[in-house]
Amino acid sequence: MTDHNASPKQATKEDVIVGLRIQTLRKSRGLSQTALGIAIGVSFQQIQKYENGANRVGAGRLGEIARVLGASVSTFFEEGDDAAAQEKTEVFNLLRAPGAVDLLNAFVTIEDDRLRREVLALVRSAARMEQVPST
Repeated sequence: MTDHNASPKQATKEDVIVGLRIQTLRKSRGLSQTALGIAIGVSFQQIQKYENGANRVGAGRLGEIARVLGASVSTFFEEGDDAAAQEKTEVFNLLRAPGAVDLLNAFVTIEDDRLRREVLALVRSAARMEQVPST
């Protein structure tokens, strides 16, 4: 017998990871929450809840999201403690930084190799300048 008065399950660490990866892939594909929601038949608010880990994503729905984002379902999960899983986690963490996906999307559209190297040098220089303490 099911207890209908029981509180819903709390979001787990895995739910948060899945949500953050949905958000990262959605942004990398240039899709808004509204566009993804329309593509899978839910509201943008529901997409927000998935991305924040507030609502769990069911298996069927995750399959739909993966299809729309052009990814495999396994992309949304940490897979073991091996080096590949660790690297995937690190990449997703880097892409969560505000503007990171936009910067990467803009960078890959630069066709001239020399200009791409110069942009990279500029970004690296700006990062070093940020690390120098003010006097």
